[in-house]
Amino acid sequence: MINLFEKMKTGNKQQQEAYSAVKDLGILNDLLAYNPVLCGTFPIGINVKGSDLDIIMEVQELDLFEEKLQILYAYKDNLSLKRTTIRGKEVVIANFMFQDFEFELFGQDQPVHKQFAYLHMKIEYELLQRDPNLREKVISLKKQGYKTEPAFCRLLNINGDPFESLILFGVKEGIVQV
Repeated sequence: MINLFEKMKTGNKQQQEAYSAVKDLGILNDLLAYNPVLCGTFPIGINVKGSDLDIIMEVQELDLFEEKLQILYAYKDNLSLKRTTIRGKEVVIANFMFQDFEFELFGQDQPVHKQFAYLHMKIEYELLQRDPNLREKVISLKKQGYKTEPAFCRLLNINGDPFESLILFGVKEGIVQV
């Protein structure tokens, strides 16, 4: 897959501002050991007002990761750190504000290219390439309050849990392998 983050440098105004915020924060370098990848709506150009910057990482030692996040981002507005279990895996999620963007950092013991956020983005990107008219329809639903995966599922008539079902759809279409 092409480097969608670098494409943001020349994307729409909000993508360019998000690109600058990520670069100014230095987060991709500071957390390089965790293979950080920016996922979600910004890299594929379906962001709306209030969209956050999702950065996923592969983390084996959650305690050390949590400590590192606390050290690096303690001074950021509205920093929150939490541990939870998602699909049977313990994760650390950090949220904070920087340059008017909400950042969400997600760490789990799984390679980034196998995490749901990455797989969803890869599927959504491919679907947008196949049908460019889908972009405005997804953005319209997002402006109505839909999350990204449910918006795609609604438009593609995919039933069930949108997070699981979109992955199954991507596998069936040959976009991703799990």
